[in-house]
Amino acid sequence: MKTTKYNLRYLLTICGVAALGGLLFGYDTAVISGAIGPIQRYFDLSSFETGWAVSNVAIGCIIGAFASGVVAARLGRKKTLIIAALLFTISAIGAALATTFYWFIVYRFIGGIAVGLASAVSPMYMSEVSPKSLRGRALSMQNIAIVFGQVVIFVVNYLIAKGTTDAWLTEVGWRVMIGSEVLPCILFCLIVFFIPESPRWLVMKGRDKEALKTLSRIGGPDYAENVLVEVHESLESDRLRRQQADRKSDLIRDRRFWFIAAIACLIAFFQQASGVNVMMYFAPVVLGDVTGNTEVAMFLTIWIGVVQLIGNLIGMMLMDKVGRVPLFRVGTLGCVFGLLVTSFFLYRSAGLSGDAAIVQGYLTLAGMLIFMLFFAFSWALGAWIIVSEIFPNRMRAFGMSLSVTVLWVSNFLIGQGFPVLNQNAWLNEQFHGAFPMWIFAGLMALAYLFIRRFLPETNGVALEHMEDHVLAKRNGSSNQHRVNNQTFAEAVR
Repeated sequence: MKTTKYNLRYLLTICGVAALGGLLFGYDTAVISGAIGPIQRYFDLSSFETGWAVSNVAIGCIIGAFASGVVAARLGRKKTLIIAALLFTISAIGAALATTFYWFIVYRFIGGIAVGLASAVSPMYMSEVSPKSLRGRALSMQNIAIVFGQVVIFVVNYLIAKGTTDAWLTEVGWRVMIGSEVLPCILFCLIVFFIPESPRWLVMKGRDKEALKTLSRIGGPDYAENVLVEVHESLESDRLRRQQADRKSDLIRDRRFWFIAAIACLIAFFQQASGVNVMMYFAPVVLGDVTGNTEVAMFLTIWIGVVQLIGNLIGMMLMDKVGRVPLFRVGTLGCVFGLLVTSFFLYRSAGLSGDAAIVQGYLTLAGMLIFMLFFAFSWALGAWIIVSEIFPNRMRAFGMSLSVTVLWVSNFLIGQGFPVLNQNAWLNEQFHGAFPMWIFAGLMALAYLFIRRFLPETNGVALEHMEDHVLAKRNGSSNQHRVNNQTFAEAVR
């Protein structure tokens, strides 16, 4: 069999441009971590309003993610990314200049819509332009970009806050932090115009010549023709299935769709239920409560982002080699351990001050870093990859928008609820901030059971063959992909 030689430079370039949507996703969602304390003081916010300042973005994300399927199906993946780039820019400028809490929320909400669009469409685009053997590596770029954006803003926030007074941060500093997003926004706006439209979307719109041109640049004429045939066969199969069901088996009535969607939605839910965004959004608050020093807390927060970036790079190297399921299993157990370590040192932090409090802060950080490393090479990458590749062509736009919507609903509930739990006087007196970590650890234990029973190995499976492959797991078929039957250690060897 002839081996296809792919144009990796071209493929990684267009995926890299699409991944800039992920960088803005990470930048936009993490910028609030350093700014939330000064914003709380500037607008004199209650604990509920503080949660709203963080989590209102998720409401915009829910709307953006849910709308992404319709927008991407009608306008195309490329135009949807252009819309997201413009919304990111409007949000960054508006929120930085807001003089009332109302307008701050409005502009952050607009940014949330942009995040929702980008979080669904960027990986959708990358999954549709990538050959199956390179799909995990290409999709990993999305999460690398997200985490890189988070690391960048953690460093920017720290440098802005270093050596300044709380009064300056309250009046000016948080505006500089949020306004700094304008620079990557402008870059994204300029270069997103130069990527081609998704070839699979072009085929669904009857624009085969344009699709062949892009596919040929990726893998040559033979590869382009083969992919074109597979996409047409998949679309024809979908058409016949709808006809045989007397027009009643649209996606809303299709049980096959809902089984696949349930897997994707639960993966999205458990990714957020891990508590990762408490680490990302509220790390300076949690570590500040332990150390009693804002500058130290913001410096420690940088290392959470750095370790997550390292974990993502590890996952990027292993995802196509080892498979999705083994990494999920090992990563989930590691997340549980890291959360328990974090909760242990939070529980022991009561009554400490001075150097003892700072030492306790470093020990608490150690637990967070353990969690973040295991989360990064499994759930951080794997959840977005699974959601992007588990749906066959006819289901992908609506299925991805639905599952990413679930992700952002979960994000909102956790972002809104954590400040209330964290600032509850009775819970603080009894557990000293450890209680939410125990909840997240329990949810991760449930996630492990779900993965063992329901998650199929999708590594190396063509998008056009994904539906039958996923349903085989439901039916208990032993004819699953070979990686499913490997242990993590065997796969690594």
